Amino acid sequence: MRVGEFNSCKYPWDRVFYQNEFTPSPCSLFKKLDKGNYSRGVDKETQICYFLYGYDKLHYRNQYYGKRTNILPGIKAETMKPMTIEESMRAYLDGVSLSRSPNTARTYKNALQAFSETLRSIGVDPKTVPVMETTEDWTTDFARDLKSYAPASERLYLSAATGWYEFLVSERIATINLPRVRMLIRQRARRPGQRLPQFPRSAIEQMVEYAINLARIPSDGERERLRNMRDRAFLLVLADTGLRVHEACGLRRGDLDWNEGRAQLIGKGDRESVIRFSRRAISAVKDYLSVRGRIDGASGRPLSSLPLFARHDRGAGSKVLPITTTTGRAIVHKRAQEALGERDQGMITPHSFRHYFVTTVLRGSGGNLKLAQELARHRNISVTQRYAHLSDDELDRGYYEIFDT
Repeated sequence: MRVGEFNSCKYPWDRVFYQNEFTPSPCSLFKKLDKGNYSRGVDKETQICYFLYGYDKLHYRNQYYGKRTNILPGIKAETMKPMTIEESMRAYLDGVSLSRSPNTARTYKNALQAFSETLRSIGVDPKTVPVMETTEDWTTDFARDLKSYAPASERLYLSAATGWYEFLVSERIATINLPRVRMLIRQRARRPGQRLPQFPRSAIEQMVEYAINLARIPSDGERERLRNMRDRAFLLVLADTGLRVHEACGLRRGDLDWNEGRAQLIGKGDRESVIRFSRRAISAVKDYLSVRGRIDGASGRPLSSLPLFARHDRGAGSKVLPITTTTGRAIVHKRAQEALGERDQGMITPHSFRHYFVTTVLRGSGGNLKLAQELARHRNISVTQRYAHLSDDELDRGYYEIFDT
């Protein structure tokens, strides 16, 4: 029986569900169904009741896993189907998707897909092998197969696999020696080296100058005029706020306090942050919204709920739709190509503007790491320290005085 067919409860280990539905014989769940509906949850030929997950705690404790039971009225016996490795991974990812961001959930899914490939390569089929046969030694094979990945990706994928092992233990699905799992990974995982942020500062400054002049470029029609004004505001906001591309694309008009020149948003890690806007960024956004005023007014929606940066393509029509992160990257790519040419446009990404923002703060504040950390919203100051070498003018002057004078 797939639990979701008969009850809105998604997970069969929900205690309330089992207290309400799986009471001692006879089962109240099946009292609600007439005999003709048993085929929805029972194989007609084998008369076996199949549950979605094989680690039903009540079944293990009261129905004796692997033995014949008499849960269903009118059916002589049925057997619980053992849970497979693939099913346990699916259940684990369901939990991850509820507690983590969509990007993290997607990364963990990719990691477990890679783990499944490793298992198949050693003769273990996740679709058929019961999860109770899980061993800690599989992490050794997984770490070996991840050597073609970057060290940071290797550690991230191993962390996802460790989370799956912890899930098995916490739900009492399999007997796992977690300290041994962690030790095997610690002995085999590479430590990612610290990489200094690299970006062409002069190219960013050239793009900023180009963005400022976008308002003066003649346009063929209203749609092109709107795109020019939007891209101008978008690039200046990226350069002067340090926003990540998904944060900038997700801004709404109501998020900005125009008098204070700041905005409140939910950023990375589901943390609420206050973002300061420079005068030129605020001015560029106001210019863009004034050109867009007729479209916003005709939308029939409160202005505060409308996106700050909207689509202006034929697909959007007269609707005010927010730009996606893909569109945000396309804006940067297109304008970099126009400002820098074909040869240099590949050096600039939306995150390059964030690097530019942090180094600009460090240069302007005399290397104040705490200020730069707060404005860039880095959780760990060691991330901010990577930018310090890019803004240490005193070291530059000392070096050139020694070798170039």
